[in-house]
Amino acid sequence: MSGPTTATQRKMLLFAGRSHPELARDVARHLGTTLVPTRAVDFANGEIYVRFEESVRGGDCFLVQSHTAPINTWIMEQLIMIDALKRASARSITVIVPFYGYARQDKKHRGREPISARLMADLTQRAGADRIVTVDLHTDQIVGFFDGPVDHLFALPVLADHVRGRVRHDRLTIVSPDAGRVRVADRWCDRLGAPLAIVHKRRDPDVANRVTVHEVVGDVRDRVCVLVDDMVDTGGTICAAADALFAHGARDVIVTATHGVLSGPAVDRMKNSRVSEFVFTDTLPTPAETGLDKITVLPVAPLIAHAVREVFENGSVTRLMDGL
Repeated sequence: MSGPTTATQRKMLLFAGRSHPELARDVARHLGTTLVPTRAVDFANGEIYVRFEESVRGGDCFLVQSHTAPINTWIMEQLIMIDALKRASARSITVIVPFYGYARQDKKHRGREPISARLMADLTQRAGADRIVTVDLHTDQIVGFFDGPVDHLFALPVLADHVRGRVRHDRLTIVSPDAGRVRVADRWCDRLGAPLAIVHKRRDPDVANRVTVHEVVGDVRDRVCVLVDDMVDTGGTICAAADALFAHGARDVIVTATHGVLSGPAVDRMKNSRVSEFVFTDTLPTPAETGLDKITVLPVAPLIAHAVREVFENGSVTRLMDGL
């Protein structure tokens, strides 16, 4: 009888969808491997065809696909690739989703609304995924939507260490742009030894992306304020929060967010904002393409690669997040 399969007997196979190939290549480089050659084409009617150019039988497969625009296209491609891996007898399928689409639709605010974040998890699992690796979900509860392991990584150390290298901690105030981000902002305070402030806002329930800022709770006068959020989409919320901080006497404002979605008017709002720096990670390809000199993009490939190595070797991904 043969003994148990070990990591040295198994094979790690890394795949990339077409949404963010640069990130997938960086992850492969940090793992010391290469991406499995993949043919992906669009038919004339918009249907997607995928075929892997090497055998995946018995392999531990890791698929990198971030949900950037056009988001529905890349989600469908991800599902097709998972299905192809399952039907090709992959040993395991781990989907690496640096930015998880539909995460903001994580609960019902009104009657007759979907919970699309749960639907995303159901689709991914039904297609054949065994595990999800993702970075900074909009809410922690999404982890429970997937009936299998979810490794929820945090970019806080990457972002916070960048800020630490720029500004003395005794000049900093960490600011949550709303009540929902207070817990994350508190972790920033612990890491940087800085006080906390909160921007209280009210969103118009009948008009998308309209935000009215009411007040700032905490001392921000003559301070360098660091606004921390999980994503910047149209930029309305974060720029309004920055305006409120300047109105309350802030010396400078730095915005940090893991995901630079940057839809619609976001770039113009950032350009016209008094914010001195917008700091994102490269979970999405958008920030690097804006051309704004006050955007800084930090790499997450080392973090993702470390998580992939731990998963493949049956190690502890949780250990990566110790201290947060």
